[in-house]
Amino acid sequence: MCQSPFPYHGPLRAEQVSGRESLALDLAQRISDRRLTALIGPRRYGKTSLLKRVAADLEAVGPHCVWIDLYQLTSMSDLAAAVDSGLAGLVGPARRMLDAVAASVSLSIGVLELGRNPRNRVDPAQAVRNRLEVVVEAAARQNLFVVFDEFSGIADVGGGAGLLRTGLQHHFQSLGIVFAGSEPSTMRTLFSDQSQPFFAQADLVEIGPLDDEAVLGIIERGFAGTGRDAGTVARRIVSMVRGHPQRAMQLSDAVWRRVESGATAGPIDWEEALAEVRASVDAASERMFDLLTAGQRKVLRALAGSGSIYGREAERLDLPAATARDAAESLVGKGFLTRGERLEVVDPLLADWLRRRFLR
Repeated sequence: MCQSPFPYHGPLRAEQVSGRESLALDLAQRISDRRLTALIGPRRYGKTSLLKRVAADLEAVGPHCVWIDLYQLTSMSDLAAAVDSGLAGLVGPARRMLDAVAASVSLSIGVLELGRNPRNRVDPAQAVRNRLEVVVEAAARQNLFVVFDEFSGIADVGGGAGLLRTGLQHHFQSLGIVFAGSEPSTMRTLFSDQSQPFFAQADLVEIGPLDDEAVLGIIERGFAGTGRDAGTVARRIVSMVRGHPQRAMQLSDAVWRRVESGATAGPIDWEEALAEVRASVDAASERMFDLLTAGQRKVLRALAGSGSIYGREAERLDLPAATARDAAESLVGKGFLTRGERLEVVDPLLADWLRRRFLR
């Protein structure tokens, strides 16, 4: 059976990433120029997939990537384990060189044990320092760069950001570093607040929605490459997802699975696919919505309805202007809203659920 050309459950493989060519080139150049960079954008916008592609492109011509995933850190022990795991992910000559550097300071990579026995307990902060020193020394011998994925997780580790800056700050010119995070407000605070260790240390780069034509190309190539035709349904998907990468793949997959080889997608395929996807996400949308404040819920409803948090829709929802402004700012910071020419709900399927739930 032919495999779907629209994987959407997790990061894409490097060769599957398209529609981000200019941003990929920009990030690769920044890494090569040793310009400290923070990539910021909502969840499911393809930051990890894009950086995987950038890493693969760079590794094809020389530099090796150390990938450190900081997702859902809660302690210094978590940070130590994440750094150790990231170093252990290196392979080939780069890994052998890293192991040689580590061995010279009596350190083993990939076998970190933060045990409970006080006699052999490893201090997690010292474990992080030791491994950062290994990275820095290795970078002096071989071209390396580091990706700190889900960097916003460092905010939940007391002293974590300061520890990373202390270990790396004197080596920014010899070690390419990219920070990526899915909580815009946290990421901006980490790099723009004078009280934070990384204040003014990185260029902030936004990852926005895909261009409509890029989404259309992804859909049409995916169908054509598997002997199918997206037909007019491709444009309906584009209109629905408004450049959201993961939702575009999810809806495209649902349609694709209904179209036989050699056939063209039609209105019935679209309606059935949309109903299936809605059924799969509606419960999660409702749970998430219930966790928000009253003001935040009203702002989402207003934007999904009239597209504005002021005016008649706000009056109908009893949404004062001050409450609307504060709630909207909070939702932008959490990645629920994006602010371009106007405020928009990031997830088109959440917006769709809001309209069906409250405007019917």
